[in-house]
Amino acid sequence: MAHQPDQSEFRVILPEEIAWEPFPAFPTGARLAVVVGHPTQAGPYVIRVKVSGGTKLMPHKHPEDRIYTVLSGVFYIGLGYTFNGDKVNAYPPGSVIVLPGDTWHFHWAKSGEYVTQVTAIGPLGLEYHDLQDDPRHLHVNVAIDRVGHRTPPS
Repeated sequence: MAHQPDQSEFRVILPEEIAWEPFPAFPTGARLAVVVGHPTQAGPYVIRVKVSGGTKLMPHKHPEDRIYTVLSGVFYIGLGYTFNGDKVNAYPPGSVIVLPGDTWHFHWAKSGEYVTQVTAIGPLGLEYHDLQDDPRHLHVNVAIDRVGHRTPPS
């Protein structure tokens, strides 16, 4: 039987070994940890997503089917390509959410930090519905005052 490169031997990943890092497609306040696999490559992977209280992940979709398991906090998710805080459903720790690929959805850490574990078959993809919501694209609005200095818009 062929195994994935990092899954050919028995091993354990302890909570203190989880390395949380910024992810370019996430807003400030959301971090990602690769637990098993290589999300950028074809094959199974497991990641964890930690989102600090108040943070919103605006409408987006993934090409791959995903299984979310809520590890801590309350996970608020809504479906559609327009963010609507009244249309989110709250899922407590232990909940499992099956999200088919190419489903527009959004997340909100409405009541505080949450952590989910995502299991999927890569490669991982993430496409925002509105380009201005994608943190990978810098949208800097500046104005030039009468003296020629760049100033943030008021």
